Amino acid sequence: MIKSINDLLVKYNEYSDPLGKIHRELKKENLYTVVKGLYETDRNTPGYFLSAYIYGPSYLSFEYALYYHGLIPEKVVVYTSATFQKRKSKKYKNTFGVFTYRDIPKSAYPYGIKIHVINGYSYFIATKEKALCDRLYIAPPQTSMKALKYLVFDDLRIDEDEFYDLNIEEILFLCDKYKSTNIKLLRKIFMKEMM
Repeated sequence: MIKSINDLLVKYNEYSDPLGKIHRELKKENLYTVVKGLYETDRNTPGYFLSAYIYGPSYLSFEYALYYHGLIPEKVVVYTSATFQKRKSKKYKNTFGVFTYRDIPKSAYPYGIKIHVINGYSYFIATKEKALCDRLYIAPPQTSMKALKYLVFDDLRIDEDEFYDLNIEEILFLCDKYKSTNIKLLRKIFMKEMM
């Protein structure tokens, strides 16, 4: 279970040196550092349970969410998350994995996110439509629908059947939330081929 430094100081308040007790628990591997001031008691906790606690507000997106939803074939070992108004990318590495965070527009941030609660942990993850929009937002701008399709199907290796099975209403709704050449091209593809 995830614990803050304050949780642990209360738990160990009967010790003459509560910080020393925390340090000993870390050495014994009864506690694991997630980030400074935040600890986990179970070494086997999946990293995706911890991603929103490390840096936030954030939700899992980009390659991790695309893999999670079965749109790309390669297993993603980095927990990729979206943030807003942080103005710089962040990367954290700990016992539970590698965690990266990148900005998307504030206007797009609150939409297309699902919350899951499992065993007392909450994690947030983009829908497959939102994960695709987020990923295309951070990709280098493409110059045509053909170039965007090459990026989607050849570079990102998104399954074509899964792509054309996306919820068109959600895609079109989300496209309005980004100011991006790639997202405008994505909208054109869906308008031309799916309407």
